[in-house]
Amino acid sequence: MRGLATVPAALLVVAILGPAPAIAQTETSVTGAGAGVFPSGASYLGVPLKALELGMGLSVAGSWAIGQFETTLIGVADSGLEQDIVLEGQATSSTASGPDNAIFSGTCTVDLGDGTPPVPGVPFTVAVTANAEGTGSLTLTLAGTDLPAATVNEGSITIR
Repeated sequence: MRGLATVPAALLVVAILGPAPAIAQTETSVTGAGAGVFPSGASYLGVPLKALELGMGLSVAGSWAIGQFETTLIGVADSGLEQDIVLEGQATSSTASGPDNAIFSGTCTVDLGDGTPPVPGVPFTVAVTANAEGTGSLTLTLAGTDLPAATVNEGSITIR
């Protein structure tokens, strides 16, 4: 058996030290934990929204994404009491974006916080931006419903 011994040494070095695939060279890390506020008039499924809390940790490159996204939409129920809508999702795809921006999507489970069972498999898309102060904004689309951009003013968002 000849095996690896017959491969020229230079070819073996090129194979080991050659350039990484393009997708590995363009991978972007998106992390964040914090809170923010919605503009006046924001709502989801009839629940007026005032704020959100978020946590995310994922990688995006080309058209793929891998990682997790969680947010709690803080609203006001018809009773006047706080209603927390909890989203827990897996990012699976992304769209090209510029510096300090990331766009990713996947499916999530939505718990409306009203006593009804959580709904799995809800498609979501997130567009997130980071600024020099480490905060930024987050725009969320849930099953075709576009929410207005929330200003993230507590915690931090990092896109690198």
